[in-house]
Amino acid sequence: MSGMAIDVLGVTQLTHALQGMVASLDTATRLATAQASHLLEREIKKTLATSSHPRGTPTPSSPGEPPSLVTGTLRRSITVKGPLPLGIGRWEAQIGPTAVYGRIQELGGVTGRGGATVLPARPYVHPAYAKLAASGALTHLYHSAWRAAMARH
Repeated sequence: MSGMAIDVLGVTQLTHALQGMVASLDTATRLATAQASHLLEREIKKTLATSSHPRGTPTPSSPGEPPSLVTGTLRRSITVKGPLPLGIGRWEAQIGPTAVYGRIQELGGVTGRGGATVLPARPYVHPAYAKLAASGALTHLYHSAWRAAMARH
């Protein structure tokens, strides 16, 4: 049985091309993460504007529905932090409220003096994310960014 020889030419060029592709895909992932996080921020804010009521009147939103808009503080507090790098090709963004009562509105819980009040969950972050995920909008952002990055190589 005879041996087989393979000549590989241009390993340095191949290495540089692959490194360039990795850098392009990393940049594309960062940009897609930024776009996706701001898209989610807008959708959360839209979700928080589905109903409203004047201060001092009972909320028209039922448990399980987003909280009704009263002053707009919760909606204005929705911010994006990031994207922040987690490693090559891995980026993270945090989207959510800075208002202190944002978490209990989303998840529900016990509050008040001595835990006297049980506040039912009125989710607004998860429904906004679920809507975008179901529509394919988030996946489309990433796929488009990656296709564009690959087309440059």
